Amino acid sequence: MAQQHLDPTDPLVVPADAVAGYLRAQATEFLRALRTHRETGGGAAAAAEESGDAALALRRSARRISGTLHTFRPLLDTDWSESLRPELAWLSGTLGREHAYAARLDRLVTALNRLSGATPFPAQAPKSGSAAASSQPTTTGRATTATPGSRTTTTAGGRATTTTASAGGRSNTAAASAGGRSTAPAPAVGSRSAGAERVGTAEPGTAGPGSRPTATPDRGSLTVGAAKAGALLDRQLTLARTRAHSAALQALGSSRFHAVADNVAVLASEVPLTPTAPTADLRPLAAAAHERLRDAVTGLPLHTAGHPYNAEALIHGLSPDTAPHPQDAPWHQVRLLLRLHRYALEVLHPGAVPVDVRLLTAGEALNRHRDASEAASAAAAAARTPRIAPATAYALGVLHADQRHEVEASRFAFQQSWQKEAVSTS
Repeated sequence: MAQQHLDPTDPLVVPADAVAGYLRAQATEFLRALRTHRETGGGAAAAAEESGDAALALRRSARRISGTLHTFRPLLDTDWSESLRPELAWLSGTLGREHAYAARLDRLVTALNRLSGATPFPAQAPKSGSAAASSQPTTTGRATTATPGSRTTTTAGGRATTTTASAGGRSNTAAASAGGRSTAPAPAVGSRSAGAERVGTAEPGTAGPGSRPTATPDRGSLTVGAAKAGALLDRQLTLARTRAHSAALQALGSSRFHAVADNVAVLASEVPLTPTAPTADLRPLAAAAHERLRDAVTGLPLHTAGHPYNAEALIHGLSPDTAPHPQDAPWHQVRLLLRLHRYALEVLHPGAVPVDVRLLTAGEALNRHRDASEAASAAAAAARTPRIAPATAYALGVLHADQRHEVEASRFAFQQSWQKEAVSTS
């Protein structure tokens, strides 16, 4: 390949100083975020939130440095860039897992509420105590009418006595004496017996006759299977998030991270360019990144994505293999190449990147595709939990199908946006 030389009269030429300035700026952001993270590593909730934002800023800068080293690697020292790039990818992946698990749990719980028709504030059940109490009959004269929860016994003298039972079913009145006199006075006309009062105002959770305990709504008005599925996902993903948080803290204190930070600190002051870099133009390398993106999109089944139903996605739906869905990998690769193309545009236009609505729409569709795909995998993994109830497994299956539908919808949205871009650029 013939070496390209800069033409000082061409205003469109982008020299290698642009990539050096971009790398220095991203390295400075990396070091600033690292200092903020160390200053707010613990303490109050506000400090913890600021520390989380600093970790995300670290990850953002690491991704951009790594992507720039990949796109413009012919202009950079090979040994240095090839040794730093995988370390930055390791750091970015480690710092992003905690946020990914939290977002995945929120997405799945939201989907469960939507699928079950749950409302944020379920209506309160009307109290039945007053109605039960007002419907109790009274007693008149010598004849006593048994209230609900009471029983009538006959003494040796032939006089009837009423024994009122409590809400728990035990008798509150002793049996009549051998002489035939009742030990419990007869209730007055128009008055309610103690049994009626207890029946009408039973304690919550007791099994008193005439009243039923009101079931406490679990997670709004979710069904039993959906509620248990949400609880299972909450346990699994919260545990995974806790482990990811511990792994991130351990990584930030490791010697491996300190070596990465030292290399980034050197990058903030000096970018190791090749001897031929000052005479090179950045536009062909950025165009090559765009061509790799276009070639990867060409390999996608965009015709299938243009239809609302993808039957091929169900071929291995019940496979015991826990590997990611075979159709998702090419789409994830396109998402990575689109991100590299966006970083290359940031290098070429350091002041302000030209806004391309179609590319933004395509990127958002691919982000939703990634989130829905990983959420579906999490639902499938939860469904493989041993000895779960059939209703729970069914709810997880419905949730998995819902997220796979979101995957298909995201592919359709990407297909629509990319076809518009192809028509506009042709």
